[in-house]
Amino acid sequence: MILAGDIGGTNARLAYFQPQNGHLRLVSERVFPSREHSELGDIVSQFLNDSGTRPEVACFGIAGPVRNGRVETSNLPWVIEQSSLAKRIHLPTLLINDLEASAWGIGALTPADLVALNHVSGPVSGNQAVIAPGTGLGEAGLFWDGNRHHVYACEGGHTDFAPQGELQIELLRFLHARFGHVSYERVLSGPGLVNVYEFLRDSGAGTESPELVAGMKSADPAAAISRAALDRSSSLAEKALDLWISVYGAEASNLALKAMSTGGLFLTGGISPKILSKLSAPLFMQAFLDKGRLRPLVEAIPVQVVTNEKAGLLGAARCAAVRGCRS
Repeated sequence: MILAGDIGGTNARLAYFQPQNGHLRLVSERVFPSREHSELGDIVSQFLNDSGTRPEVACFGIAGPVRNGRVETSNLPWVIEQSSLAKRIHLPTLLINDLEASAWGIGALTPADLVALNHVSGPVSGNQAVIAPGTGLGEAGLFWDGNRHHVYACEGGHTDFAPQGELQIELLRFLHARFGHVSYERVLSGPGLVNVYEFLRDSGAGTESPELVAGMKSADPAAAISRAALDRSSSLAEKALDLWISVYGAEASNLALKAMSTGGLFLTGGISPKILSKLSAPLFMQAFLDKGRLRPLVEAIPVQVVTNEKAGLLGAARCAAVRGCRS
């Protein structure tokens, strides 16, 4: 039995998987609100104690850069030590980046878990890449050695935001005044969508809907904005989501070029499946393909949305099954 975790800034998902005939069977799963706990060890101990099950190994995908078995989470006030956590829960334990876990999960997905945003003819092979806007912006790659993919983590979400066109240049100025350094995560995340909305609102691009203002105060403001954009109840929210998607398409293409992901680019995380109707419209792919002389290259890269919300959990379990306690 494997204990797998997908630990984000909003939710910590834990699950047991049983290896079976070369596949991983989900046995049980539980979701914990991350911010209601002071550390990951509390969550894992509670899950283990409540379930009464003792797995053989644990692997956790964590939102943040993992270095030498240690991670300071990007969107939580946590510091997690692999060795300390292993001692506390009495299990061989691996800590990996959350997008590294998502990348491990790609190989466990079925066609039913994917929605294509473009159609590429002919055989496809080579490196792959994963991008995931959520509480933050995660990115990872899968290097193809000619026989199999090797997953690697990166922190590409924190690279400098490169605006395209006058409106995005004004957005950069707005964000620079607020934050100083402006990374892609300041735009391509849940909080980033709120930043984009507030930029358009403050620049006079539209009038706020009283219903949306109330919705943003009573619940997650990013979710309220995306809902209002999707149901077309707020033109300002629609403009914000459209601008956000244009930046998303451009950065997804940047990642595809940097990773040379001719084997495919995968959009995962909590936001992408929820706005699938918008991503399937022309705007995202227009921005993705706008790469000048390299347009023919990115035209040949399959782009797919991962709709399986357990991809990160599956990936953490796959990593544990392959690497065990050797790392």
